Amino acid sequence: MWLLLFIVWLVLWAAGSYWYLFGKPSPFSLESVRPPGPREFDQKKRDKVIKQGFTVDKVPQNLDVIVIGSGIGGLAAGATLAKAGKKVLILEQHDQAGGCCHTYIEKGFEFDVGLHYIGQVHENSLLRIIFDQISEGQLEFQELNQHFDTIQIGTGDTKREYTIFSGKTEMKAHLLKQFPDDTEAIETFFKIMKISAKKTHYLATLKLIPQWLSLFLLKSGVADLVSPVFRLSGTCATDLVSTLTSNKDLHVIFSYLFYGVPPNDSSVLINALLVHHYKRGAYYPKGGASEIAFHIIRTIHKYGGNCLVRAPVSQILVNEQGAAYGVKVRKGQEEVEIRAPTIVSNCGIFTTFQKLLPAEIQVKPEIRQRLSMMKHGRGSFLVFSGFDGTAEDLGLVSTNFWLFKNNDMDKSMDQFFAMSKDEAPDNIPMMFITIPSSKDPEAKIRHPGKSCMTILTMVKYEWFEEWKDTTVRKRGSDYQDYKMRFARNLFDWACTLFPKIKDKLVFQDVATPLTNMHYLGAQRGAMYSAEHNLERFQAEAVARNRCNTPVKNLFMSGQDVFSCGIAGALHGGILCASAVLDRIVYIDLLLIKKKLKRRKAQELARLTQKKVQ
Repeated sequence: MWLLLFIVWLVLWAAGSYWYLFGKPSPFSLESVRPPGPREFDQKKRDKVIKQGFTVDKVPQNLDVIVIGSGIGGLAAGATLAKAGKKVLILEQHDQAGGCCHTYIEKGFEFDVGLHYIGQVHENSLLRIIFDQISEGQLEFQELNQHFDTIQIGTGDTKREYTIFSGKTEMKAHLLKQFPDDTEAIETFFKIMKISAKKTHYLATLKLIPQWLSLFLLKSGVADLVSPVFRLSGTCATDLVSTLTSNKDLHVIFSYLFYGVPPNDSSVLINALLVHHYKRGAYYPKGGASEIAFHIIRTIHKYGGNCLVRAPVSQILVNEQGAAYGVKVRKGQEEVEIRAPTIVSNCGIFTTFQKLLPAEIQVKPEIRQRLSMMKHGRGSFLVFSGFDGTAEDLGLVSTNFWLFKNNDMDKSMDQFFAMSKDEAPDNIPMMFITIPSSKDPEAKIRHPGKSCMTILTMVKYEWFEEWKDTTVRKRGSDYQDYKMRFARNLFDWACTLFPKIKDKLVFQDVATPLTNMHYLGAQRGAMYSAEHNLERFQAEAVARNRCNTPVKNLFMSGQDVFSCGIAGALHGGILCASAVLDRIVYIDLLLIKKKLKRRKAQELARLTQKKVQ
């Protein structure tokens, strides 16, 4: 009798598992991907897609999902849900969709604001398959030079320069040439990179399976027996690399892709993942970063959804049972209610929980507990510079430059962020330089004879807080003078690398944390959203920080779900779609990857057979 019951239970469990994994139609298919069409250069036609203003009559009928925010996390979740048969509406507070993937044009110069380069979009990679599915094959990427990053440490006569190459074997080999006395340290770090890259899906799985099961696996020690990735996630970067080598320059190399957190408070897994991200090549979207939003929104349109800008959401509507059922959108002096059974927030955990939820929901213990797991991230400061002249004229290249005043990142960052408002502009310890006009092969067509550069560093929001209640571009002369102190020091530093740009500068714009708040909706100007500190990446915190929220029908997407950057936010969107659909859509993506691999092998076999004949 008991044996029969067990067999029945086993059969039901197997059938239920199969139905959960494969019983629903997949949102993805090989057939939906088509060859890229001609690039759309007509700005008016592009604006109809990425700058479609909000009016009530443009809201699709019978909505299934409202997505707040059109960053890559919101777009990825929206497109996946649209392809799964959901009627999706994306609402963007800015006048252009895309979030950190948008570009802006001023005086004939086009600047990227957040996407400076991206990795792991080589043929048949998982990230490339995701992009292909949500854009239906319309996104194209230009591979940058193998030498994609240069790191300078020190100033004047003490300056040292190191170069980072892409390539499955070339990245490590090139680094070993530059640090011949640290072979063992580099070999070990690359082993960590490999584990991080191959086993990070285990961390994502913690967010996809029931939370009680995730916590059981972690607290029982079973998870650690399966993979060291759970320990690495919560391991301090400084502590680990200090055991590998005493060479402080190499310490910088292992953590140079900064995101506002010093190595002594960051996860070695995240730092290793960022370096590994470019191992198979660094890429840039052909046509510029705005191509991403342009094509993903067209996918959403195809399935009956829409993306509307100038649509600031003022509140998430929650009923008496504690379930979200819609949003309020500001339209002039009025507020418009839009309803849907599912709400996805892509505007960050702090904005979502502290600003958009009703006051009585904000104070609930479960909401406060989720907020206590996160800290506000550092603000970003950007200088956009436009030059008369081609890349050849000015000596500009597609390589990115990371500049550090010294090789103690922990000390220099801690000291910088402890400085007073007046001291900070003259003591910037590090910066990043990217030249988008040299990365996109079509930039010469769109903006002939012009070149542009973006400089980025991290700053404290508090240094700019006194102007928080002023209006963009009307913040007064004190604000202008203060931000230009930062800008001049950053630009002068860039001129030490590219001396020809100084006399060819014809346009310059500066974005402070307040600018990022206005245009990107970034809380406290933090473009990387909530701080990516070590506490956040402890395995138990990873398991608890999931797309589902304490508010029924409300889901989180974007950088606050998993990690920072375009790839991190994109995966946040796919994880969110999985939670909404109650289906692990990564399985669908992996099945497509397997089919593509098989197709490639068959093509190679046919070519080999032809050669033999």
